[in-house]
Amino acid sequence: MFSSPLNCSLLKKAQEKNLISVFLHNIRDWAQDKHRMTDDAPYGGGCGMVMKVEPIEKALASIKIPQLDPMVVLMTPQGEKLNQKMAAELSRKNQIVVICGRYEGIDERIRENLVDREISIGDYILTGGELAAMVLIDVVSRFIPDVLGNPESAASESFSENLLEYPQYTRPAQYKNWAVPEILLSGNHAQIEQWRRHESLKKTYRRRPDLLKEVKLSEEDKKYLEKISQNDI
Repeated sequence: MFSSPLNCSLLKKAQEKNLISVFLHNIRDWAQDKHRMTDDAPYGGGCGMVMKVEPIEKALASIKIPQLDPMVVLMTPQGEKLNQKMAAELSRKNQIVVICGRYEGIDERIRENLVDREISIGDYILTGGELAAMVLIDVVSRFIPDVLGNPESAASESFSENLLEYPQYTRPAQYKNWAVPEILLSGNHAQIEQWRRHESLKKTYRRRPDLLKEVKLSEEDKKYLEKISQNDI
């Protein structure tokens, strides 16, 4: 499941340049019984299987490098929702150990005693935490210096300031009757920056107004948002 995403595009280049290292571990390697069982039926009855505490505890003891001050993350629908701010914080960790949840869940003792942070990538259920872990790896890696190449890329992306990104255009300037906004062709960088800020504010207000609660708004921003709210724009 991991081999293709980790060997494509930016993640592949980041590993080749030793900017990040990703190690995959099979929990079964730390199972104790002859069948290498990592799950069992839940106490109290019910459907599905629950991931056992012993293999995960032993795996963590083997994988964690104390000198790196590792953080253990559990991918679970019950966790904090992943966002840009969280990804930036995680990118400053020297080692992140990710547990991929499976089946009906994990033994609660894992959550209570072995995990530092629980993270979700959205309010829906996946077959397992592997896909969520890949999303986490990708998002966090983009904050590692030199992974993107151009450091301005991360700064201008959607959610970098809790604002959605402004519209982007490229050649041709006119296609059919669809034209690029004149301001982008003007060469006036100050006006272009103002236009981009306004477009980000407008898009965020209309599509994700909840994000604006966390944005540091200037007086000009507030005036522009007031105009939008009054349908002047």
